[in-house]
Amino acid sequence: MNSPTDKKNNNIDGVNNSISDKKQPAFTDTSFGESKNLEKVREILFGQQIREQEKKFANLEALISQECASLREETKKRLDLLENYLKKEIETLSDRLKNEKVERDTSINNLAAEQRKIISSLESKFSQFDEQTNNSQRELREQVLNQSKNLQDEIQQKYEEILNLLQKESQDLRNEKIDNSHLASMFTELAFRLTNQQ
Repeated sequence: MNSPTDKKNNNIDGVNNSISDKKQPAFTDTSFGESKNLEKVREILFGQQIREQEKKFANLEALISQECASLREETKKRLDLLENYLKKEIETLSDRLKNEKVERDTSINNLAAEQRKIISSLESKFSQFDEQTNNSQRELREQVLNQSKNLQDEIQQKYEEILNLLQKESQDLRNEKIDNSHLASMFTELAFRLTNQQ
């Protein structure tokens, strides 16, 4: 790739060659001294301009090189900053995801522990309820049995009292019948005596 200086020199050479081509017919078959004079004339006419153009191209090339170097440095700095920023963002995101995972795992473990606690509490309550139900049923059966026994005892007592009363009444009736028979015998005997006495 040709530099601006090379292009400038080529342009100058082209100008010089065109001048030489234009002048050559006038200097055909001239001596070596005339060729030197032509170079001097060329130097007088275009030398200063050519040197100024070369200086400008050199300055321009240096400026372009400097700007390119500065641009490369600035681009490198920006890329480094972007890379660092992306690394920090990735690390922050990774830490956030880790923290969220830890929090999620902790929440799941807490929920599982709470669920186990609730299940254990329910099982305990069901067990207590079953025990209370069994105790209530047992107490109720005992109460029913006791009441039934007491009722049977009362019935038996009443039966015995009634039986005793009936026996007593029967005995009294028998005794009363005997007394009536004895009284009738006495009346009969008294009547017989009264009859005999008359």
